[in-house]
Amino acid sequence: MTTSALVIERARLWGADSPHVDALVDVRLSGGRVTSVSPAGSVRARPDSGTERIDLDGRWLMPGLVDHHVHFTLWSKHRNRLSVAGLASAAEVVRAVSDALAGMDHDGGTMSRPLVARGFQDALWPDVPTALALDDAAVLAGQRGRTIVLISHDLHCVWINSAAAARYGAKPGLLREQAAFDLEIALEAEEAADVKAVEALVGDAVAAAASRGVTGVMDLEMADNPETWAARVAGGVTQLRVEAGVYPQHLDATLARGDRTGRRVQGTRGLVTVGPLKIFADGALNTRTAWCFEPYPQTHDFGHSAHPRGDLARVVADARDHGFEVALHAIGDRAVSEALDAFEQTGARGSIEHAQLVRDEDLSRFAALGIAAGIHPEHALDDREVTDALWVGRTARAFPYAALAAAGVPLRLGSDAPVSALDPWLGISAAVHRTRDNQSPWEPGNALTIGQALRATWAFPAVRDGVPADLVALDFDPGALTASALRVMPVALTMTAGAVTYNAM
Repeated sequence: MTTSALVIERARLWGADSPHVDALVDVRLSGGRVTSVSPAGSVRARPDSGTERIDLDGRWLMPGLVDHHVHFTLWSKHRNRLSVAGLASAAEVVRAVSDALAGMDHDGGTMSRPLVARGFQDALWPDVPTALALDDAAVLAGQRGRTIVLISHDLHCVWINSAAAARYGAKPGLLREQAAFDLEIALEAEEAADVKAVEALVGDAVAAAASRGVTGVMDLEMADNPETWAARVAGGVTQLRVEAGVYPQHLDATLARGDRTGRRVQGTRGLVTVGPLKIFADGALNTRTAWCFEPYPQTHDFGHSAHPRGDLARVVADARDHGFEVALHAIGDRAVSEALDAFEQTGARGSIEHAQLVRDEDLSRFAALGIAAGIHPEHALDDREVTDALWVGRTARAFPYAALAAAGVPLRLGSDAPVSALDPWLGISAAVHRTRDNQSPWEPGNALTIGQALRATWAFPAVRDGVPADLVALDFDPGALTASALRVMPVALTMTAGAVTYNAM
């Protein structure tokens, strides 16, 4: 946090809530907060030789952007892993893996380094992913014994070969839900031994986020996030505010520190607070484990409930009793309905994360209970074909952002990185335009306005006296851009707590 005074001159504030719409203003910052907003030139009239000045020259200024759902360390690694996203069959993925294997050395004959790839979506593939196919690819590439781990687009499925199965004590082939999470955790623990390498990747990802106007994240990495980010801040990573989520497996350690939702983490300069407890109600759409009221086509399978009947409310109540809000993962309509039941029965606070399929009768329950919806609009575009195939006749209530907004539900926009990239402009564009290519908009009746999408992303409602100096300046008016232009919105300046974290001016 910077304590010296700074004036941002000739800014144009974005947002109908601003009393200075279409007028240039000067914004004064001090002590990491906005201390005044006044007509352009008025601050300059008061001599202050110790005040730094940044002239925006009419650029747009708005609150900093928050990604309300990320897995930050995993995203940092995924940015540097082999991508098999968009490949249309298991055979195509195997060919990509074979090409990557051909370029790997033999680690002195030990084959110790795993080949890790990410992004496959097998829901509509014509063929079945097998361990044997990966084993054969390794043999043909002269890499017999090489560990191969492929992590699905939604993180709820892992495809591994026999060497990986032996290494991590898992079954070869496809692993889904908890079995997949267990393997991912084992892989992450193995990689965490090289702290310097991991934190270098994290530093790169933090800088990249700042370059897209991000000033804060809610990190739901499957780790002891409050402690992780305390160490990062101590090491000089101060570009982001972090709401550090907690998982049940780390709850005892968290409680031993006296942590609860909203508590500032000691030694982090006020940048890190304890976030919600993350709980799963179901699985994911591509993995066909999202829990639904209707079965998946040509099956009697309704998806996966993560808790025995009646147990979800007990887990949510336990979180409430320990001072935690809850981030409750629910994708299918039955999972969403059961999640709302749990909030209603316990009086707990928090959000339903994803809410990808919602019954009409459940929309108003969100608002009545004061429960926010964590939405991830890029997923709607990633999954449009899968949704059309697996939720036949229900797509009008899939990814129902406009319906949630109309019901008065608070929206929190995120990426779920690495499921989609940590870049809010991708999600904002997807929410508003419901397309990102030459295809017609998908279910456009559930599009948000640009104002709704931005308010779901902003750190606070408007740039005004007293708010934190978490700000972003843009070269263009977001409301005037096409879908494709909005996705690549140029960011001119990003500030967190009054400190410049990115400057392209």
